[in-house]
Amino acid sequence: QVQLVESGGGLVQPGGSLRLSCAASGSMFSVLVMGWYRQTVGNQREMVATISPGGGANYGDSVKGRFTISRDHFQKAAFLQMNNLKPEDTAVYYCKAQSVRDPMRISWGQGTQVTVSS
Repeated sequence: QVQLVESGGGLVQPGGSLRLSCAASGSMFSVLVMGWYRQTVGNQREMVATISPGGGANYGDSVKGRFTISRDHFQKAAFLQMNNLKPEDTAVYYCKAQSVRDPMRISWGQGTQVTVSS
């Protein structure tokens, strides 16, 4: 089992930046695909960014060029650098970990609120 602990959410003005962090623990020898997802009330959870063990990243269309996902392979941690934030980025952001060895094994963080408002 992988446990995820998120941090870095908060209130920021439009055009500002935030950096989200996600620390994974409990499966030290697992190879994980890490990702960030977001969800607003009444909407489906949507993919923001994912990163493979080899470092390849995918981004949702709405955040390309503004957000950057990275990872610390040794610590099994993931980060999301969010720049030029817009009000429509306001959501609860969730960290996700998926085992490469066993793709059915998925862990989610509890979520961190990001609010973009002037």
